[in-house]
Amino acid sequence: MQEIKSTCCYCGVGCGVLIQTEHGRITGVRGDPDHPANFGRLCTKGSTLHLTAREEKLSARALHPELRTNRQQKRCQTSWDIALDHIAQKFADTIQQHGPDSVAFYISGQLLTEDYYVFNKLAKGLIGTNNVDTNSRLCMSSAVAGYKATLGADAPPTCYEDIDHAACLFIAGSNTAYAHPILFRRIEDAKARNPELKIIVVDPRRTDTAQSADLFLPIQPGTDVALFNAMLHVLLWDGMVDMAYINAHTTGFEELRETVRDYSPKMVSDICGVPEADIITAAKWFGAGPTLSMY
Repeated sequence: MQEIKSTCCYCGVGCGVLIQTEHGRITGVRGDPDHPANFGRLCTKGSTLHLTAREEKLSARALHPELRTNRQQKRCQTSWDIALDHIAQKFADTIQQHGPDSVAFYISGQLLTEDYYVFNKLAKGLIGTNNVDTNSRLCMSSAVAGYKATLGADAPPTCYEDIDHAACLFIAGSNTAYAHPILFRRIEDAKARNPELKIIVVDPRRTDTAQSADLFLPIQPGTDVALFNAMLHVLLWDGMVDMAYINAHTTGFEELRETVRDYSPKMVSDICGVPEADIITAAKWFGAGPTLSMY
């Protein structure tokens, strides 16, 4: 038996897996104990990855190229050389007739970083088009806009290890326990090591994640911005904001201050449908920090 290191292709936590093979066939999968994302742990989906390579599953997958020259024909098995030559010629003809921007790639959200790199080199470096898109961007497009507007870059400036150093976890709208169970195990471990760690969950639904919260805010759908404004209102009122940092590194804060001036916890309590006291508690736990936000 041989083992090959790889990465789980499912939720995006990036768990390391060891793929077990015998005579060229995948026979099992286990967590990679040396991988910094999961340290050997796998959820149900990750631990059953090898079942997708069983004989009955493989029979339903595309195992060789198929080709047809028009939509009315039936696809027939062909060789890789013929298929690749056909695709290359079609690309070349289209680019010659309509230019490089007549070509676009929509690629999988399940690829590894190296795969994305190769596709982008093909599209942007060789063909000369920027028309490359993927679900891994589309499903996060609103987050990308928010990151760029607030942080200046398309990435949150955090890492998994921050969970171990936080005094407060603020989880908004995410059922982490269900959607990213290995990451949630890290949260549980951090809570076990530090019982004083405060977990705040904001979600209209009483999820599995909400069940573990020290403070659960079941807001009305669509009122999250009002809640955040009220929390900032409390932080400003209680002097829990680092104005020296804000003045040095942000713009537009005075306008924001004016916006949240009217968002008192009492008023927002009526909007969100949660107790005024809970909004104040959430703000004070958040402000005491160090706090890590998740959503």
